[in-house]
Amino acid sequence: MISDELKKIMLNIARIAIKEEFLGHKELTEDVKRKLIEMYPELAKPGAVFVTINERNSLRGCIGSLVPHRPLIEDIIENAKAAAFGDPRFPPLTPEEFDKISIEISLLSEPKPLPYTDIEDLRRKIRPGIDGVVLKYGSHQATFLPQVWEELPDFDQFFAHLCMKAGLPPNCLELHPEIYVYQVEKFSEDDFKK
Repeated sequence: MISDELKKIMLNIARIAIKEEFLGHKELTEDVKRKLIEMYPELAKPGAVFVTINERNSLRGCIGSLVPHRPLIEDIIENAKAAAFGDPRFPPLTPEEFDKISIEISLLSEPKPLPYTDIEDLRRKIRPGIDGVVLKYGSHQATFLPQVWEELPDFDQFFAHLCMKAGLPPNCLELHPEIYVYQVEKFSEDDFKK
């Protein structure tokens, strides 16, 4: 569990990373990052986060890392910018929208393979609302964060959408793709406005 103080700092880093694109100059300079890491050493450790941007309770962008491959502070910065400006499902965020968005961060545990014999076995092993799921088949791969279960609580619907997100037919579970599961610790700016 991470402290509320660190959660606020991480959300602030994500917001500044997006804002500096509009300002046209860096606010998260190497010096600033170094000071943040001195105060919060966790930011220097490898970490994997997804940054989700919502506007009026609707998804506006979501990009992230499945496995830790760079310091947490860098993962937050890069994924915040990618969610705001590089999610292919949405046009880039505009300065006018910036004050209307809410940022959510999901800190991922390491994905673990989930062996299963058939679809019914997978249905028994998956924990809706708890497990984030990575589906891999050949060169196809997609993931849904655990919070997607809120929108797609039905196992069959959840996996049909995940298959399609991976560029596969909705019944791709019949192909017995590899399944990995992970959990997240998620928090958003809205949590701290209450």
